Amino acid sequence: MSTASSDAATDSAVPGGQEARPRGVRRLTLPAGVRPYLAPLALYGVTKLVGLTVFAFLLEAAGDYQKKNPRFGGGAHWWDVLATWDGWWYLQVAEKGYDPRPLERLDSGGLFTVKQNSVAFFPLYPGLIRAVSEATGLGLFGAGILISVLASFVAAAGIYAVISLLAGARAGTIAAGLWAVAPGAGVEWAVYSESLFVAIAAWCCYCVMKRRWVAAGLLAFVAGLNRPTSAALIGAVGLAALVTLARRESRREHGVAGPVYAMVAAPLGLLTYVAWVGLSMGDLTAYFTLQREGWAHYFDFGAYTLDVLGNTAVGHHDYLFAFSVPDLLAVQLVLALPFLIALMLRRKPPLVLVAYTLASIVTVLGTQQMFGNTPRYLLPCFPLLLAPAAAMSRLKWPSLLVFFSTAALASGWYAHYVMFELGIP
Repeated sequence: MSTASSDAATDSAVPGGQEARPRGVRRLTLPAGVRPYLAPLALYGVTKLVGLTVFAFLLEAAGDYQKKNPRFGGGAHWWDVLATWDGWWYLQVAEKGYDPRPLERLDSGGLFTVKQNSVAFFPLYPGLIRAVSEATGLGLFGAGILISVLASFVAAAGIYAVISLLAGARAGTIAAGLWAVAPGAGVEWAVYSESLFVAIAAWCCYCVMKRRWVAAGLLAFVAGLNRPTSAALIGAVGLAALVTLARRESRREHGVAGPVYAMVAAPLGLLTYVAWVGLSMGDLTAYFTLQREGWAHYFDFGAYTLDVLGNTAVGHHDYLFAFSVPDLLAVQLVLALPFLIALMLRRKPPLVLVAYTLASIVTVLGTQQMFGNTPRYLLPCFPLLLAPAAAMSRLKWPSLLVFFSTAALASGWYAHYVMFELGIP
């Protein structure tokens, strides 16, 4: 009797004490390297979905988008709004390519003195839209949304990877959720290039932190084909590589070839595209002239930002590109920046994160552009989430659930509706 029981027990058990499964049936398990990313990606995805749902509800409730030009914030359906403004330009490039003819001068006396041209929009994102559309059969709009959504999850994973290295996995998960509800986050699931850029930037910084110089150089090179603001990332990678080479200990540990490669490769994408625009349009400075005279965007050492802050303080709107609600939210974010920067520096993050964040902020605040879009322009500054995420990691999940539920609902207005319907994203 005991022998039979023993045999039965042996037949029904497997090593490790687990119950036997029928032959041919295998438990589906994720690779160990993937499992840590499930929580941050789930938090990010659910939070973004709630915000987008609120955005759709507000659009339908107001109905204003149905009266607007499909190119400028309108459309037949609420989701059409996600491909307007800059999204329209990206889809034009994806469909027709570039037409880099010499700059066309406009009649003097207006705000813009040269005709706008699609070469102002860098090629990586529209190129991917065209490739994905042809490969999948999706239309250009569907391909653009698909790329942005997938890239946003890659970005959230990169933010988690960076922050978790510095403050733990719980803080990394919270940082991914905070990026979903950040002011300006409405463009993360729209036909805009921010999600793609942040995905590249976050993983580039991670590679520098891990001293994977070849990967960091390649990612910085690709970033240079996506947005002109990649200059901040390129400079941060180059500075981190230079410091590594300057220190004897780090030079022995990491070698010379990797950092040198990163320094050389990082700026090539940006320089190549700007040079191509200049040569194609017959003026090496054509890209910068187009930005300045075709869009009124140029570096002015912060004069425009100070003008907006001064006007807003006294309730005036005597400045270029004035949009009351978006501008007021942007002012609050700008006023919070010194505090966020101080908290970030207090955590003593790696040089690449400090250089990248500070250079990005200087670029944004030092440039004349639509001030109401400041939250969108600051979306790439994900290292600013380090201190808030680390502090919130001490909270229990019920408290975090209340916070993210409230923030997700509210983001449908301040991060989505305000940007697309009350301003120009």
